[in-house]
Amino acid sequence: MSYKDKKVLPIGSVSELTGLSLRKIRYYEERGLILPERSGGGTRKFSFTDVEKLMDIANQIEDGMQTFEIKKIYKKEKQKDKDKIRDEMIRGQLNAAFKMTK
Repeated sequence: MSYKDKKVLPIGSVSELTGLSLRKIRYYEERGLILPERSGGGTRKFSFTDVEKLMDIANQIEDGMQTFEIKKIYKKEKQKDKDKIRDEMIRGQLNAAFKMTK
């Protein structure tokens, strides 16, 4: 796991880094656009990847997109990533199978 993916930043720091209000960050979480982890005490913990994603969301909102549209885009991207991983696994299995028959 990359340091960028570790969920260690509290919401206050994320707000400072992004310029977004705490309310906006919580709203994006409610809409399912960002998924912070929760500590044992319930504190939200974000990663640097989350910070980048929040900046992307803010830019898209500024460009006139709605949160449901952004969520749709992220779902498509996530599915593409899953499909790519599946394809790579299948390709690897086929390569392994053909090497075994030699």
